[in-house]
Amino acid sequence: MELSTQLKSLADKINQLKDKIETEESTKHAFVLPFINILGYDTFNPTEVVPEFTADIGLKKGEKVDYAIIQDGAPILIIECKNWKEKLSVHNSQLFRYFHVTKTRFALLTNGISYQFFTDLDEKNKMDPKPFLEFEITSLKDNVINEIAKFHKSSFDVNHIVSNASALKYIQEIRKQINDELSNPSNEFAKLFANKVYSGRLTEKVMEEFKDLVQKGFNQFISDKINDRLKAALTKESQQQEEQIETSTEESKINTSEEELEAYKIVVAILRRKLPTSRIVSRDTQSYFGILLDDNNRKPLCRLHLNGGKKYIGLFNTDKTEVRQSIQTIDDIYLFEKELLETVGGYEKE
Repeated sequence: MELSTQLKSLADKINQLKDKIETEESTKHAFVLPFINILGYDTFNPTEVVPEFTADIGLKKGEKVDYAIIQDGAPILIIECKNWKEKLSVHNSQLFRYFHVTKTRFALLTNGISYQFFTDLDEKNKMDPKPFLEFEITSLKDNVINEIAKFHKSSFDVNHIVSNASALKYIQEIRKQINDELSNPSNEFAKLFANKVYSGRLTEKVMEEFKDLVQKGFNQFISDKINDRLKAALTKESQQQEEQIETSTEESKINTSEEELEAYKIVVAILRRKLPTSRIVSRDTQSYFGILLDDNNRKPLCRLHLNGGKKYIGLFNTDKTEVRQSIQTIDDIYLFEKELLETVGGYEKE
């Protein structure tokens, strides 16, 4: 089962169970351990997933982090868990202490629904105050799933994750800033646009007006973009439906005659000396009855033109150019046995 499907199943389970989960311990077992398992780590193997991992700090002994994922005898990810009802920001300092003494490059703070991944981009061996990856498992997007996949046991690479973490961290912060500015534009943000479109003096009153105008302008811009995408998607869908209708109409005009089916049987009888019958495939069209090798348009064996006033068999030379030969009845197809078998031989040499 692919990662996205497993995460979706866990999200559904969380939505069903969370109101019945009361304690931190229950949160771990119902929400966090399944997530670790989805990442490919054996939660029943104490050499791979260590519960209550010791993280002694100086003279303070017996400090433990909830889980540590171990690779080659060393922790690669430490995990601190909280009750799903608790907010995570309050607990950063605790994980910060654990991070320093365990020598890991990654730390995860989670309440089973919200996940915050940390590393040491700002200062080596010192956990950054802000996560480089943050999400809620109940509302995952494809780009986030791609980042989660990097922590899977089958693809875990410390250097690859760290090199990408910096970009993730800043993109995440930029997205937050954009959201804040669109919700409540700052003076600096409004002034950026006011300077470009307003030639008068930017008084306090003018700036208040522009903050409102900038917000409305951006909302309208985003709305237009969404509508354009929807129109494009609907137009594409409509075109696909029209193409399907046209194809269906064309197919409905095709009427395979008994004579064409009998002729096909003759061709099969000739070619089965070199080919299994399963590889000799017929495909009727409005203008001719085609016979193909392996149902491949690029490998025509012959074409039968039997519905007009005169009857023809279309044979193919080495250049795959059709050469029509007149026939009186379908029994005349036997006269072209040599040419048909040579066509097969040509494909066998490719």
